[in-house]
Amino acid sequence: MTKSLLLAGALLCLGGSACGPQDASELGEAPAGLEATTFATTAAAAALTATGCTQLTAASVIAKGHDGNVPANTMDDRLTTRWSYLGKGAWIDYDLGSVKPITGVAVNWHEGSTRTNTFTVSTSPDGYTYTQVYSGTSRKSADTETYTFNSISARRVRITVHGNSLNDWASIAEARACSGGGTTTPPPPTGASVVWVGDFESGDRNQWTRAQMVSADRLAVVSSPRRQGAYALKATVRKGDDPINSSGNRNELVRMTREATGSEYYYRWSTMFDSTFPNAKTWQLFTQWHQDADSGGSPPVEFYVYGDEIRLNIGGNPGTIVWRTPLVRGRWMDFIFHVRWSPDAKVGFVELYLDGKVVLPKRYIATQYRGMLNYLKIGLYRNDTVTQTGIVYHDGWMMARKLEDVLSPTAVIKAP
Repeated sequence: MTKSLLLAGALLCLGGSACGPQDASELGEAPAGLEATTFATTAAAAALTATGCTQLTAASVIAKGHDGNVPANTMDDRLTTRWSYLGKGAWIDYDLGSVKPITGVAVNWHEGSTRTNTFTVSTSPDGYTYTQVYSGTSRKSADTETYTFNSISARRVRITVHGNSLNDWASIAEARACSGGGTTTPPPPTGASVVWVGDFESGDRNQWTRAQMVSADRLAVVSSPRRQGAYALKATVRKGDDPINSSGNRNELVRMTREATGSEYYYRWSTMFDSTFPNAKTWQLFTQWHQDADSGGSPPVEFYVYGDEIRLNIGGNPGTIVWRTPLVRGRWMDFIFHVRWSPDAKVGFVELYLDGKVVLPKRYIATQYRGMLNYLKIGLYRNDTVTQTGIVYHDGWMMARKLEDVLSPTAVIKAP
């Protein structure tokens, strides 16, 4: 009853002229438990009724801002909630999780029966380069409207609102991207943004800066198993392997990437854990970005196994575990890791794809230690209390500036 009275009051305010500089019709209480700027949607969100639209459920949603009515509200399948933000040029952006054919958007405008909304729709394959595909004005209607355009392959869909016929508020109750069919196969990558390749297609370890190994058989380039091309790396660690007289046991390859502060890259690789890989309640690193100072300590970015779980930890020890998933043995796992390198938590971020799906939406966090750069290490590095032999396979390593060049886990690309 209280909510109905509030809605009725908002409608009365719309009809008057004494609502003050901030339109009271946009004020409201956000549902508890939802994040302000990003939200992983559920399958139930696809139930919005829309004509002429095969709906796609977004993996996450962000917006330029909000007034307490958060962007996640546009994916909760409830027309009584909304996203709102004051100002022309306000936008809301949906991440579909992978590149898909899109032929339109379906939008239910908050208070759509009382005003029209001027807006544009843009799409992007990577969240950086956007192409405007639609421009128009909504009808005065409480119904969900579908706006169509020529099919385009994209991962992100952005709706930008340039005010409405009563004020400058952007307010959307529900929105969905519309499918143009099944998931597209992205075009073959050109490799134009690739800056380094370490996929072992040279038949040796020469693509890497150096090896830390007790013997050549511990970091062996093999023809089987492999994920792409003709070769992969087999990393083996036995108890006592300590090639650099340091903590733990290891055999690792090093690439002195030394990414500049403020730089942004996509990293692609595939990893397979042998069927005999140890289940140990301690750390076993298979990929890390280590600080370049000889100060010791845990690296700022590390992928490791603990027991039967894979974890991504940011910030050293103890750091923050930003993602985890069950360990799968005997199967290739395809990673894409998107990073902006910075010691500033407001600038640096990480985003992770596993097997073609976003499993960690973009999260802002410090990815470097102040005054230090990082370099890449892969193979296996683990606590020296582990007694069982550990075997991990790596393949397809690549570093690029654009997502499209790392989307295929099996494409063999040469660095320019």
